[in-house]
Amino acid sequence: MQTSGTECFCSWSGGKDSCLALHRSIKSGMRPSVLLTMLTEEGRRSRAHGLTVDVLKAQAASMGMRLVTKATSWDDYEGNFLDEARKLRVEGVSAGVFGDIDLAQHRDWVEDICSRAGVDAELPLWNVSREELLEELLSEGFKAVVVSVRDGTLGKRWLGRTLDRNMISVFKSSGIDPSGEAGEYHTCVVDGPLFSRPIRLEQGVSTLRDGYWFLDLSPSEG
Repeated sequence: MQTSGTECFCSWSGGKDSCLALHRSIKSGMRPSVLLTMLTEEGRRSRAHGLTVDVLKAQAASMGMRLVTKATSWDDYEGNFLDEARKLRVEGVSAGVFGDIDLAQHRDWVEDICSRAGVDAELPLWNVSREELLEELLSEGFKAVVVSVRDGTLGKRWLGRTLDRNMISVFKSSGIDPSGEAGEYHTCVVDGPLFSRPIRLEQGVSTLRDGYWFLDLSPSEG
């Protein structure tokens, strides 16, 4: 674990796990300065969660942080992420914060990429139970909206709903990972202690892409 005051970037999906990891890193004394998000090839949406750049910008603005993005294919993802992490290291950013929980192959990737970039890998959620993390998320006051679900696992009726204890209970009783660690669902955090103001979003159409239903969201001016 880094010492207090260490400047870091957060590998930012816009969802609950990266947000809680960021929150925990701040509480431990680290000083995050950058949200790093990889985008799809056309540069309009986040690579994993399908959030538009406008939504990501709204999150960053509310948290008072700089957003760094990079468009990439899955094939070039590692190389592009490494390039961006190295650029941040040159700026003096010495650690990266990641929201991984307990998938060994994810931790191996994170530690390898950070080692090659010359930064320390920080995984504040590592090996904490899903139930404990979800309860912490809700108890701390974060609000996360479901923005994508795997087709055939969760119905698109869940899209647009705010994650709560009842929803988590339904997921568990249905045999679904409550945190969605197997990719069952993804979220977008819209409020919480890191935000100076809530992110107000307008819900658009739902689209099936690559086996997932995605809800189109855009920041509301109202």
